Amino acid sequence: MPDLFTFPQLNVYAILDIAVVAFIIYQALLLIRGTRAVQMALGLALIITFFYLFSFSELTTLRWLLQNTLPYLFIAVIVIFQSEVRRALAHFGKTPILGGFASVNRSEFYEEIVLATSTLAGRRTGALLVIERDIGLKNYIESGIALDSLVSYDILVTVFDPAVPLHDGAVIIRNGRIAAAACFLPLTVNPRLSKELGTRHRAAIGITEETDAIAIVVSEETGSISIATDGHIERSLDTNLLRQRLRDAFEKKTRRVAADAVASPAES
Repeated sequence: MPDLFTFPQLNVYAILDIAVVAFIIYQALLLIRGTRAVQMALGLALIITFFYLFSFSELTTLRWLLQNTLPYLFIAVIVIFQSEVRRALAHFGKTPILGGFASVNRSEFYEEIVLATSTLAGRRTGALLVIERDIGLKNYIESGIALDSLVSYDILVTVFDPAVPLHDGAVIIRNGRIAAAACFLPLTVNPRLSKELGTRHRAAIGITEETDAIAIVVSEETGSISIATDGHIERSLDTNLLRQRLRDAFEKKTRRVAADAVASPAES
């Protein structure tokens, strides 16, 4: 039996190996932080710990059970963490989309959305707007009715009018343009959410769990404005706070990408 307290001599490859594994574990923890996956990960960690503890015991039946179920743990992890796995793959494969949105007058873009949202909230007209960022929303856009129009107050207010057939579903904004309306979005299955949250709010949280999009919701019952990002929702925003949240979400990203672009030539 190998001595548990004997460590192999460290070299460059061993250090690199440890650094890569530590980075992967760190990124995995960042992805599941603040989600229901944390409790599931703890449960799986306990199962693995029990397996190694009981593998040295005389509990033959329990050891046999663990030995025969543990090989299927990998499949169980994929099934249980399917949402997090999709987010991780999308996170590693995403590329900045600056194209059309970079040329849009951001101040005007924000004002059109904020003004339309404020009007809809005052009328207590339910609305759900989703703004694409790095991760594409093509699948969800194709589920709705294509519009491909400029983002404007008049169009947004008209689309969500209860008398208009397009009012059910979400409006998706892509590269500074309204790509589609009446789009279907995935609903969150987070059991810890308040029972007060209806379908629109759950769809807003659901799309931000799956992607890095920004979702804005207007409650039909109360007229309150909410914004969802990264699977979390902030409720009861006023127009100034909504405008600030939009600026934070997009302008910080733009500054970060620009800084990376400046640093890359210098490094090469």
